[in-house]
Amino acid sequence: MSMKKTQLGILLGIIAGVIDVIPMVLQKLTWDANLSAFSLWIISGFLIATSDLKIKGVAKGIIIPFLVLLPSAIIIGWQEPFSLIPITIMTLILGSALGFLIDKYGK
Repeated sequence: MSMKKTQLGILLGIIAGVIDVIPMVLQKLTWDANLSAFSLWIISGFLIATSDLKIKGVAKGIIIPFLVLLPSAIIIGWQEPFSLIPITIMTLILGSALGFLIDKYGK
């Protein structure tokens, strides 16, 4: 079964989004925050898969999600700066995994 790189990026983005949102749902965070986080990963998966940056997949997987997160992080950090700690950790872990997997299996 051959999957196009873009489709793989979106699929893995959905999986990363689910992984990211599960603890948010358990914490009873608002649905706008849940949908924002979920959509961040779908968009990031798409952008990682379609980006032409000449860098390793893991680096691409870290850079792109942080760029997508940046506008929201400014708003979040303005109101609750300590909440950026788990957001940063999850973005680093899921982003690097997403970049690695898309690079490895999206050939």
